[in-house]
Amino acid sequence: MSSAGQGEDAGGQGQSALLRQRRFLPFFLTQFLGAANDNIFKIAFTGMVTFHSARFTGVDPARAAFLIAAIFILPFVLFSATAGQLADKYDKALIMRRVKSLEIGIMAIAAVGFFTYSAALLYLCTFLMGVHSTLFGPAKYAYLPQHLNARELTGGNGVVEMGTFVAILLGTIAGGLLADSAVDGVLPVVLGCVVVALLGRLASAFVPASPSAHPDLPINWNPASETWRNLRLASSDRSVFLSLIGISWLWFFGATFLTSFFNFARDVLGADSGVVTLLLALFSIGIGSGSLLCERLSGRRVELGLVPFGSIGMTVFAVDLYFASRGLAPASTGLVTVSAFLQAPDTALQHWRIMADLFLMAMFGGFYSVPLYAWIQTRSQPSHRARIIAANNILNALFMIVSSLAALLLFALGGSIPQLFLAVGLLNLLVAACIYTAAPEFARAFAAWLLRGFAAK
Repeated sequence: MSSAGQGEDAGGQGQSALLRQRRFLPFFLTQFLGAANDNIFKIAFTGMVTFHSARFTGVDPARAAFLIAAIFILPFVLFSATAGQLADKYDKALIMRRVKSLEIGIMAIAAVGFFTYSAALLYLCTFLMGVHSTLFGPAKYAYLPQHLNARELTGGNGVVEMGTFVAILLGTIAGGLLADSAVDGVLPVVLGCVVVALLGRLASAFVPASPSAHPDLPINWNPASETWRNLRLASSDRSVFLSLIGISWLWFFGATFLTSFFNFARDVLGADSGVVTLLLALFSIGIGSGSLLCERLSGRRVELGLVPFGSIGMTVFAVDLYFASRGLAPASTGLVTVSAFLQAPDTALQHWRIMADLFLMAMFGGFYSVPLYAWIQTRSQPSHRARIIAANNILNALFMIVSSLAALLLFALGGSIPQLFLAVGLLNLLVAACIYTAAPEFARAFAAWLLRGFAAK
């Protein structure tokens, strides 16, 4: 552990105290602003190309959103292995600053793309922002165990997880508002993206030094062979590798719901884009709340028992979401607004049940994910911790791609969005059973956690 982490008392600091300390706050702000800007740029670009497509040449607005999402995720598959090596070889704070400087350059290119309505240039910037996030990821998660002690790690990961989803939410809302304002000019879009990038670079300047644990690591620039090597390295510890699979499954699970919100709101709920934002807010706040509660529920230790608890809740509320969504018929008078959605005389109770299911499902997702991240960080050797995180990012990207393909297959077979929710909820139970059977320590930890809870009462 770095001197920053070693200097704290053995009990460590709580979540609120971490946010007042230099070893954590600048890092938190750096990653928060980066996640926000990813979404400000992507949503603004998607909204402009969807609703102002006449200004762009050679663009199909019906497919643009899917293309933007695919282009952004591609670097995670291509370059995560390289990013893991760099984060193991070099000071992680230095990498963060270099990545934030790169972000400013990307946003400068994007400014030209917005002002000239060049879809090609903005697609290039989408890819480069994916590279930016790919490079940042391993340094981000390898940084935490270097500066936080064992009793702080769950709480620190919870704050980061909460911050990431709040940043996604705020970035999505800001990007949508900026896209709407683009009808009168793109200057607000450009200023929004550039200012957030500058603030991120400023925050990164205060991130404390995080010296390399393997400075003599030779860099293998072949992404294919290094990806395979990283996956083999991750699989050398069964519980770590199964934790990677568990986290990647959560991204499959979450991506399925997040990408369905637009069509779910319009076609199932008969609601407008304001309700989409409401659903996204509930999901983001839910997973953020669950992430923050992990510190209290775990007794400030890395508690694997929360993982099965989280997976049970994810299935229960995903399945109930299917039943809550049945029998709804979109209004013939047009898409309903948020206020009408919340107060509809015939369906308000059903709508509130749907919102409760989404919030609670996401909250249990927070219980599920935070201990897995903390477990990977504590079980991985410092010399190759970042490469393990890189392997996780590769698997996350692959699982999200598969989630899109699986949804398209279900729809091609005549399935509905509520049926997709049911299928993923039941599949979550199967995946959980497979992981806990292969790694019995999860089930044992769950039983021990329950017994401690009953004993405390």
